[in-house]
Amino acid sequence: MHDLEGIESTSVMRNLHKVQAGRGVNSPGRPEIPPSVFEELFDNALVHRDYLVSATIRLFIFDNRVEIISPGHLPNNLTVERILAGISNIRNPILVSYVAKGLLPYKGLGSGIKRAMDAWPAIAFTDDRDGCLFTATIQRKQKKGSEKGSEEKPKSSEESSEENPEKSSEKILVLLKKRPDVTAREMATTLKISPRAVEKHLEKLKTQGRIRRIGPTKGGHWEVLA
Repeated sequence: MHDLEGIESTSVMRNLHKVQAGRGVNSPGRPEIPPSVFEELFDNALVHRDYLVSATIRLFIFDNRVEIISPGHLPNNLTVERILAGISNIRNPILVSYVAKGLLPYKGLGSGIKRAMDAWPAIAFTDDRDGCLFTATIQRKQKKGSEKGSEEKPKSSEESSEENPEKSSEKILVLLKKRPDVTAREMATTLKISPRAVEKHLEKLKTQGRIRRIGPTKGGHWEVLA
């Protein structure tokens, strides 16, 4: 894990693979993910994070993905679908004023995420309103394994959770009974599945009438009904 406050995207690139992409074996190779992707997402996180939340922007680098986690969920009626469509709300007007003056490396409201996805479409966004977090997940290309005779590649935690939805749902119910105030992020860490998978299970459990949310997103809690 890296603390993102003050970090540059070049620091992230040093932890990623280089690919030859048809170039000579002695060439330095190209980054597996374009540096512009991280530049756009880092700038977006710094400008749009919730500075009333006492937490830092965090960066996690995994074998199959990179996660940028910002304090604060999307403001007002903003959703992931709306930001993908280029719609943006100004949370930090003072920072935006510095952007307008050219004092911060930001290229415009509502356009950064589109530019990042144009450069690397394999990006997913999770708006965790219970945990008050916003996560950008950049998928990494998996290394090619050997041909026939090689062992089957282990499934990711998200794939495993989707193959055993009932098992994961029951584990979530157990967690909610023990800790009604547990966040989606904490559940994901405990169960070793992705935050997106946790959200899917929570929505399913709410639809089934097995759980309900009591109180606001921040300061509220879960109630297990069945």
